[in-house]
Amino acid sequence: MYADAETIRKILTTDGDTWAVVGLSNNQSRAAYGVAAVLQRFGKRIVPVHPKAEAVHGEQGYASLADIPFPVDVVDVFVNSELAGAVADEAVAKGAKAVWFQLGVVDEEAYARTRAAGLDMVMDRCPAIEIPKLG
Repeated sequence: MYADAETIRKILTTDGDTWAVVGLSNNQSRAAYGVAAVLQRFGKRIVPVHPKAEAVHGEQGYASLADIPFPVDVVDVFVNSELAGAVADEAVAKGAKAVWFQLGVVDEEAYARTRAAGLDMVMDRCPAIEIPKLG
């Protein structure tokens, strides 16, 4: 079980409001674009992380987590599973409180490493689906 209700609620309500969204670009056909908009509607600050480092939804983009010059609370991962583990490790190094792997993003070893480092983590879920359920 990689997404218990208590952890989901904690990440969405108390872990913090600055979300680095890894894989977010201005490509409106990608899931990251819509999910980031939902996070903003629910009061989260989104920080686009993409090699192009483009601004998305009015927020400055960065090429990597390490390039972000301020703390982030949650790292939301939209890259494929083969790349996700490295992003989780970067989130730990960045000092994030939580890592969220999107639907279809699964890396059990990264999950174990991230939890062992003391971070909250959800895998194979979507915050845009979960956040409205909070009521």
